[in-house]
Amino acid sequence: MDLADIATDDLLAEVQRRMHCMDKPEKRVIMVGPPGSGKGTQSPRLKKEHCLCHLATGDMLRAAVAAKTPLGNEAKQAMDAGGLVSDDIVVGLIAENVKKPECRIGFILDGFPRTVGQAEKLDEMLSHQGNSIDKVLDFEVPDATLVERITGRWIHPGSGRSYHNKFAPPKQEGKDDITGEDLIQRKDDNAETLKKRLEAYHRDTVPVLQHYKDRVAHIAADKSADDVAKQIQKAVQQ
Repeated sequence: MDLADIATDDLLAEVQRRMHCMDKPEKRVIMVGPPGSGKGTQSPRLKKEHCLCHLATGDMLRAAVAAKTPLGNEAKQAMDAGGLVSDDIVVGLIAENVKKPECRIGFILDGFPRTVGQAEKLDEMLSHQGNSIDKVLDFEVPDATLVERITGRWIHPGSGRSYHNKFAPPKQEGKDDITGEDLIQRKDDNAETLKKRLEAYHRDTVPVLQHYKDRVAHIAADKSADDVAKQIQKAVQQ
């Protein structure tokens, strides 16, 4: 890339961003919460404020498959066969991604680990790198509150940005604020599917909080987005 081709304002913005990030402490954060608890709303804020990279398992899998990496090829074989991608493949993808320059200061893990077994594999991988999880953010929302959140949720598929008809509406109905592209509703964003997902969350994922009990920060995620952001900021700085 020729720097002469980059607009001066863009160059200055990047220099300012790097200066802002120079003195940031390393942070390795896991976001845990039921569907609709607001993780997708808060992760961009946390990423920007602390100069972390955001690692979502679905995004990593799609990128690896598209790039035809060895792990991506393994994942594609499993998916083509109608099976689940193994925990070892997902942990391997995380191991590869955390070595990227944008993850130098740390990362936010969203959507993994979902079970204690996955948490143990993640801990083992990070230990081999001389690292460990610093903070686990537990997004607490009463189950009854989640139905309204889920059924009104809209997603920008290209970036993962999330909106809500009532709580966080886009500037223009049905359009992403940044790109102007169409928003979509996930096919599983309905009350019946939510009930099954919540049952799985309480059964499989809540025990992950006990696994990391000395590093868990409980976030009252049924508050306003700004209030939740303040809680997260305080928790991460501790």
